[in-house]
Amino acid sequence: MLELRDIQQHYGSSHTLRNLSLQAGMGEVTTVLGRNGVGKTTLLKSIMGMVPLTSGTVTWEGKDISRLSPEARVALGFGYVPQGREIFPRLTVEENLRMGMAKLSGKAARTIPGELYEMFPVLKEMRARRGGDLSGGQQQQLAIARALAGKPRILLLDEPTEGIQPNIIKLIGQVIGNLRDRGDMAIVLVEQFYDFAAALADRYAVLSRGAVAKSGTGAGMEADDVRSLLSV
Repeated sequence: MLELRDIQQHYGSSHTLRNLSLQAGMGEVTTVLGRNGVGKTTLLKSIMGMVPLTSGTVTWEGKDISRLSPEARVALGFGYVPQGREIFPRLTVEENLRMGMAKLSGKAARTIPGELYEMFPVLKEMRARRGGDLSGGQQQQLAIARALAGKPRILLLDEPTEGIQPNIIKLIGQVIGNLRDRGDMAIVLVEQFYDFAAALADRYAVLSRGAVAKSGTGAGMEADDVRSLLSV
């Protein structure tokens, strides 16, 4: 589905991504781990076309999309949940969800999918409340639901557990697992929380200084001693 080959990216004189290659397949969760400042968020923004590449290619379903705009990638089926949620604070929950449906047409653009409220019941209860009035955990649920409202074929999640209480982390993990098991979506999950990532990962990559320091299957994360790589 998604393949990154030899990605290089610079912010001015800072070399943020170095010869980075990564794959994400349909019906899989590809987890990207690493400490703060190693390039995880930049990687997701590069996949979304929000920051330009210095060199390398981003391929989606066999097509080079390296120079496509973020809007064009959304039209191809990319969904993005940024770090910090970035919901619209003055819009209601329902209005936020409708913003996620902006690329759709016909009936699909008018009707909020009921499954979103089934995944995140609190959003149905609070659909008339402004996004800025929600708690952090509720905003994170809204950010994920907003991305899903556009019916993406690949979902990019940037640290969805950050600053979230344990019961909401569990719920988000269940949602990601269910989306993976449907088999119609590729998921790239950026995380620092090892236990959360290990429970979901079909494959993983650990970043260090903008490069892949180690990668493998989710089943091999413990044997590969990934936890120790995150603490050094």
